[in-house]
Amino acid sequence: MSKLVVFSFLGGDLNQGFPVVTAQLWCHNQFVPVKLTGNLPPAPELSELYRRWQLLYAAVHQRLGSSYRIKVHSQDITNISVNDFNEVCQQLQANINAWLKFESFQNIERQLRTLLSRNDEIRVIIETNIALLHRLPWHLWHFFEDYPKAELALSNHEYESPQLLQKSPTGKVKILAILGNRVGIDIDKDASALQGLTDGKTTFLIEPTRQILDEHLWNHDWDILFFAGHSTSLTDGEIGEICINQTEILTISQLKNGLKAAIRRGLKLAIFNSCDGIGLGRNLADLNIPQMIVMREGVPDLIAQEFLKNFLTAFADNKPFYLAVREARERLQGLENEFPCASWLPVIYQNPTTVPTTWQELCGNFADTKFVGEVSTKGKIATLKLKLWTVLLSTLIVAISTLGLRYLGIFEKIELQSFDQMLRLRPQEEPDPRLIIVEITEKNIQSRQEMTKGLKSISDSTLAKLLNKIQKSQPRVIGLDIYRDLADPPNKSNPIQLPTELNKDNVVVVCKSRDRKYDPQGVKPPKDVPVERQGFTDAIQDPDGIVRRQILMMAQEPSSTCTTPYSLSLQLVARYLSYENIKPKFNEDYVQFGSKVFKRLKFSRSGAYQQGVDLGGNQILVNYRNTDYQRVSLDEVLSDKFDRKSMKDKVVIVGVTANTVSDTWSTLYSTAQQDYQEIPGIFIQAQMVSQILSAVLDQRPILWVLPYWGDILWICGWSVVGSLIIWRVRSLSHKRYTIFVTVVILYGVCAIALLKQGLWLPFIPSAFAVVASGVVVMLIQRRHPISQPLVE
Repeated sequence: MSKLVVFSFLGGDLNQGFPVVTAQLWCHNQFVPVKLTGNLPPAPELSELYRRWQLLYAAVHQRLGSSYRIKVHSQDITNISVNDFNEVCQQLQANINAWLKFESFQNIERQLRTLLSRNDEIRVIIETNIALLHRLPWHLWHFFEDYPKAELALSNHEYESPQLLQKSPTGKVKILAILGNRVGIDIDKDASALQGLTDGKTTFLIEPTRQILDEHLWNHDWDILFFAGHSTSLTDGEIGEICINQTEILTISQLKNGLKAAIRRGLKLAIFNSCDGIGLGRNLADLNIPQMIVMREGVPDLIAQEFLKNFLTAFADNKPFYLAVREARERLQGLENEFPCASWLPVIYQNPTTVPTTWQELCGNFADTKFVGEVSTKGKIATLKLKLWTVLLSTLIVAISTLGLRYLGIFEKIELQSFDQMLRLRPQEEPDPRLIIVEITEKNIQSRQEMTKGLKSISDSTLAKLLNKIQKSQPRVIGLDIYRDLADPPNKSNPIQLPTELNKDNVVVVCKSRDRKYDPQGVKPPKDVPVERQGFTDAIQDPDGIVRRQILMMAQEPSSTCTTPYSLSLQLVARYLSYENIKPKFNEDYVQFGSKVFKRLKFSRSGAYQQGVDLGGNQILVNYRNTDYQRVSLDEVLSDKFDRKSMKDKVVIVGVTANTVSDTWSTLYSTAQQDYQEIPGIFIQAQMVSQILSAVLDQRPILWVLPYWGDILWICGWSVVGSLIIWRVRSLSHKRYTIFVTVVILYGVCAIALLKQGLWLPFIPSAFAVVASGVVVMLIQRRHPISQPLVE
């Protein structure tokens, strides 16, 4: 039998005592309560003792390294031990019980015990406006040890019955889950616990703005309001505030109208799985919400997660609300070696005029009708569970097989093609204003019949004049993407000499590494140019001939004539950014400019690159800019037919774009053109320079991949989730449609992650796993038919 005991502390405080304490006992279907009266003496030591307990609680948890949903400070307390804290806990419990043994109050207790049975469900409400009384751990009162089905709740003095509008039952518990500022804490497990509710329909607001939160409170019917994130109580528990995102902190009064509307439309329960919630509970109680759960003090992540999981499990299993809270709270005691006083934290706020809701009531009394026909029999349920395990096991086998195929490189080509296709979804971008290309065209070459040593597009003297002209425009750095391993015979009558121009501090020259397999010779740099101003131009192609990667750094072979460990693009970027006071940091696994870190692709098993791909050196993906680059020709520069200001403070890259020079490459945009067309290498160099500058200075995304284990979890996760969704759908045609929709959603998620964050997720293997798992599920259900759960 359910019974309600309401203790009212009228007048007074802990320093003066309470001259009047009343207890009202309400039994089931009883219209007039039993009313008992007594008083309590002053207990000023409780105030000081609880203050000390608070400080020690924060200090102990800070020492133990707990991750809080608020930041706790062990102010005034240092060098404390767990033993000191345990001693204060025992003193607090002893003092509370000694205070409540005062003769006048003992008379109330004795009379209550004559009217209560040990097996009664008892709701005990402490009614007071004093915040400190709300903070006291009343559950330590020996009364609760003697009544295992009793649980405590708190209330303010003033309250009234909420006016509720009638609403149609839906068979689902509608939950508004606010996932607020998550900096420094983990609230994803809270979300998972809510998502696991069979009869729950949860709407998540992730770090919402105040306007969005207010609109959801006003415009929708909710049964439960849930919050996880940072919160605190101000002015000794008089005001509660929550951090709904990383910039907005709101008090309950700032959401007052929206919350009142939600309560009027049927909101029955609020759960604040966050720290220091006494202020939240007191403020919400003033709005006459039927019931709440808050945390009395700072709560570690694990404790918040475990309490929520255990409470939802018990409550959704149709345990009475108070018993579900008590069970979940008491189960926290098993964690108190690591998190002292964890079972002290959860507390209920209750409007005494309302009866605690049940899960069935929130469902609209449809909770008993979960399955069609006779599926609720034990035999059918057992078969259903067996079938679910069969589905999960089959899905796991599919996922492992998919990972094996990917490891063997089966998906590599199509993964690279889907990667290209997603990148081509981006709109055309503006040209990079920091770069300008000086191109040597076929016309420039043909108009000059010069005597040169070796195969050269232009002579040394012409190149010297070109560099001299460019220098007059005051660029920050010049990259010479032209080999000059052989010098022309010197022309002493010419005042401008190439060695002089090449030895300017802002000129970077190129060389090519020696490779025993592909290029046993290599190309040496111009004579007398120090290695500090050299950069290699080695390019790497994927098996389909497309350049998707660039090498930032690599160790050269000892016999190579090109000895620089840095690429041309890295040299140009480092010199340009030095003017911005941004210095590079080099590591074998990454290159860093400021806060931007360019992590290398790990040897084997990086994204689609699984087998047979050389990922040596410090390689990164090229984030191509879908644009052309500002450029001028050799003749325009030599004849001064260009704007000198266009080169000032820029990266100038000099190279050949003539068709007769075999320095052309394929990019992801080459295959998309109606007439397949490769582009000159100088434009590849420009793309490589631009992507680093844009990432560092413009916050343009850096392309990156998950670690190997991350890819495994992603593929397996989609395989399992996809199969479970398909398993829940009844119609065969709907199953096929569900597979298609799931793959489309997967593609959208992968495309958004790539375009917005630069994250290259494994779409093709995941899609394969979803389709294969779906087919396996359909085959299992076709072979072993059974009534399916209703999907509402």
